[in-house]
Amino acid sequence: INCFAFCGFLFFISWYSSYGFIKHWNCILMRNYDITEQPMNLEMTTSHLVKEARSFIKRHQKDPFLLLVSFLHVHTPLVTTGRFLGKSKHGLYGDNVEEMDWMVGQIIDALDEERLTNDTLTYFASDHGGHLESKRGNVQTGGWNGIYKGGKGMGGWEGGIRVPGIFRWPGVLPAETVIDEPTSLMDVFPTAVHLAGGALPSDRIIDGQNMMPLLQGKVPHSEHEFLFHYCGKYLHAVRWHQKDSGVVWKAHYTTPVFSPEGAGGCHDIITCSCAGEHVTHHYPPLLFDLTRDPAEDKPLSPDSEPQFMELIRRIDQTVKDHQKTLMPVPQQLSTNNNIWKPWLQPCCGPFPLCWCDDKNYTEHTIIS
Repeated sequence: INCFAFCGFLFFISWYSSYGFIKHWNCILMRNYDITEQPMNLEMTTSHLVKEARSFIKRHQKDPFLLLVSFLHVHTPLVTTGRFLGKSKHGLYGDNVEEMDWMVGQIIDALDEERLTNDTLTYFASDHGGHLESKRGNVQTGGWNGIYKGGKGMGGWEGGIRVPGIFRWPGVLPAETVIDEPTSLMDVFPTAVHLAGGALPSDRIIDGQNMMPLLQGKVPHSEHEFLFHYCGKYLHAVRWHQKDSGVVWKAHYTTPVFSPEGAGGCHDIITCSCAGEHVTHHYPPLLFDLTRDPAEDKPLSPDSEPQFMELIRRIDQTVKDHQKTLMPVPQQLSTNNNIWKPWLQPCCGPFPLCWCDDKNYTEHTIIS
């Protein structure tokens, strides 16, 4: 009996750590509190997302609403439906971009069909730059960041944090306008609160700013004088938009160690680390003038920049003031929180046989 139990335990651990846990337990599609697919059918996810977004807009056409659509595109493994495979001259990544473009178009069309276009602010953005280390064989599959150094997982370099933001609100925002001012995804919250006629909490510091005055051309500059760029919980860089001169300075206190040496990413470890032996600390920090050097190729020095020491002094003091406002909070991604807890495992069948497919849900999500 003991031998049988031990063999069963080994089989369970093997299944759990290889196939079962990854596919059948962690890949879950839910609608509200109900599991509709376990494991989720990635080939159907595009239709699911578009269908849900369009349905939500139709249901709430007469009420104020906030709709957040978080695409799986263009993230690895670049799951792309058959109708878009091979369509782009830029390979699978290009196919994935084109499918996302179609998805955005479907959502915009839904707003037009419900005659909500002139009453809706639409904002399209990304949470980080391209993943330079992502490859399939010799093919780079994580995107490209142009002239900007670094990429995903790098808290300071422009290639990891500088992404475009595209806004649409006919009749409210001037069309075909380019705004070259630093904003942040933290600005979404205060902007949404403002548009809803609400008030921001007064018992805490809100780092974001209401973007509407900037977007409408009522002010020439973003409200962000300083932006603090973190990698995880570690401050890596500080951006200072010096309003009186118009210059944007960037100070790097910590940078990732690229590997192999001279590469633009951390190819040896897949994603750059935020701390430890895979980063380099700088003091004085590396200082760049992003106005003249957006690629961050030419670090300044006291010899090349007369204001160097004064700029560093001001940025240092701002960092100290900023750190005084921080309050420690429990780490959501701590080891304890990441340990598997069977009693918290979502399961749509008798545990541990966690797999299901709600056919009634799936059959009505195909969009032509």
